[in-house]
Amino acid sequence: MPSYTVTVATGTQWFAGTDDYVYLSLEGTAGCSERHLLDKPFYNDFERGAVDSYDVTVEEDLGEIQLIKIEKRKYWYQDDWYLKYITVKTPIGDYLEFPCYRWITDEKEIVLRDGRAKLPRDDKTQILKQHRRKELETRQKMYRWKEWHPGFPLSIDAQSHSELPRDIQFDNEKGVDFILNYSKAMENLYINRFMHMFQSSWSDFADFERIFVRISNTISEYVMQHWKEDFMFGYQFLNGCNPVLIRRCTEIPKKLPVTMDMVECSLERNLTLEQEVKQGNIFIVDYELLDGVDANKTDPCTIQYLAAPICLLYKNLENKIVPIAIQLGQKPGPDNPIFLPSDATYDWLLAKIWVRSSDFHIHQTVTHLLRTHLVSEVFSIAMFRQLPAVHPLFKLLVPHMRFTIAINTKAREQLICECGLFDKANATGGGGHVQMVQKAMKDLTYGSLCFPEEIKAKGMDSKEDIPYYYYRDDGIKVWEAIKSFAEDVIHIYYESDEVVCEDVELQAFVKDIYVYGMRGVKASGFPKMIRTREKLAEYLTVIIFTTSAQHAAVNFGQYDWCSWIPNAPPTMRRPPPTEKGTVTIEQIVESLPDRGRSCWHLGAVWALSQFQDNELFLGTYPDEHFVEKPVKEAMEKFRKNLDEIVNTITERNKNKKLPYYYLSPDRIPNSVAV
Repeated sequence: MPSYTVTVATGTQWFAGTDDYVYLSLEGTAGCSERHLLDKPFYNDFERGAVDSYDVTVEEDLGEIQLIKIEKRKYWYQDDWYLKYITVKTPIGDYLEFPCYRWITDEKEIVLRDGRAKLPRDDKTQILKQHRRKELETRQKMYRWKEWHPGFPLSIDAQSHSELPRDIQFDNEKGVDFILNYSKAMENLYINRFMHMFQSSWSDFADFERIFVRISNTISEYVMQHWKEDFMFGYQFLNGCNPVLIRRCTEIPKKLPVTMDMVECSLERNLTLEQEVKQGNIFIVDYELLDGVDANKTDPCTIQYLAAPICLLYKNLENKIVPIAIQLGQKPGPDNPIFLPSDATYDWLLAKIWVRSSDFHIHQTVTHLLRTHLVSEVFSIAMFRQLPAVHPLFKLLVPHMRFTIAINTKAREQLICECGLFDKANATGGGGHVQMVQKAMKDLTYGSLCFPEEIKAKGMDSKEDIPYYYYRDDGIKVWEAIKSFAEDVIHIYYESDEVVCEDVELQAFVKDIYVYGMRGVKASGFPKMIRTREKLAEYLTVIIFTTSAQHAAVNFGQYDWCSWIPNAPPTMRRPPPTEKGTVTIEQIVESLPDRGRSCWHLGAVWALSQFQDNELFLGTYPDEHFVEKPVKEAMEKFRKNLDEIVNTITERNKNKKLPYYYLSPDRIPNSVAV
């Protein structure tokens, strides 16, 4: 009688094994096997990390194996099991791979197809079409859209991490408990003794060193030493943790009435301000989005303040970007002076501190939360709802969605919820951050997520004109590597543009993102349909780049750039100055966060800057969803391209006092998971 050798691999996560009854049956084109008991309690099979083999004997050959059914029946208590994959050796010696990489919970049956990726048009038999349809129907019941706040991209319908489908939960929920992690961070930083000292001001700038962890020869130490310098202030717009706001100024806005007399001493080319603008030497950062946003009122003992500054910058003869004018409000007037480098030292310093504080708010809520976390969650939910596991695009994208829905759900549960941790230290807590996301949605366009296009739109694309913009240089290299990989995979499965148009699952995926993620706003520029392989490659590059590289660029530098509190104040406790010549060092220190808020802030930026345990970096795909040789070759080519980028960045960073490494592929996690 024909015999099939079945090999079953259990995951290596904690508690991945099971002691439950496990049954297997094979379904082929010529018939089905009986239900075989593979394991029962105390047989010590299916333990964590185990690979177990079994012989399944049948009366007649089953033909080509199409499906494997796995059932788990409870022995005593709920015992979830993580099944990595199953391989089947047929009677004639062929090997078939059936990827799973899912948790089997309760007393459920799962049905697996072999690992060859298939488009909807490739399935000819009714049984395969039905399996495909049922999988999506089941997923769409599990992954439901929900509006968290009006105007936001829709998110997952779950109140807590424990309500999420088991497959997308963290392996260890304690590892991503924000309250626990922030408290641990403050303990590790030896600042927990200050964490409850709200309303207690520091004495002077040096006093901030009492909570600053001094690590020699690091960016954070360099920031502490040089934060007052105009060069350091300007450099952060290019290569800090929010390098996305600066743009070339093509015309001085009327709301910023800067005159030549004001800035003449800052200009180095013997040109007028208008001529400097025409030559492309003037840059601008406008925090208009913060205008009208309510400051945090959750603590009646501390009044907190926000500003909406406009900052004008200049490229000097050393090609360094330095500030030349700062206005702290959007409406010009006698009580809204334009601060200049030629002003009194403390006037100019406080104006720069206000800009840095405003930059911190935009970074946290718009650059980081909205444009990486919330957008990536949209991609994730749409993928699970519309792409079955056998679809090549599911296999391509699923590593880049790892834990994204889970981290966002945890954030809504503990961090950015009403009375959450965000309210403790941030001036945009207590609802201001919600207003900011709602206002920022109008600028969340498809084009703004296309990295090279966005850089060009801001006039920041010339390496010759702006030679030290490493965020741009490294980002474009990583973008091109991802795009090349996406093109290689697309050409394996889509032989023409017509095949792209006919892929109903792809089109449903794209439509879900447009309708639910972008709320059906035509002005967002998100496509409702993909018609060509070229456009599909760009679309997939947007998704993978956003969930990996873009998040890494704006997340993992937070401790480097924000741990020295005066360089990134999360709140200000005095209103912006309305006149010149009155600012004192005491006023500046009283404006900065108190001891308690400083400690919460420091714990937050430390925790957010840490990689996950067992982090998977870009191009690392240990879960083998793809089994075909051409795709594995494309993956190997992708890894080689990424390695070349790593080598280039490493060589450039040698002997640099301020190395830029956030977009080095060996530091880019595959997904948004922290």
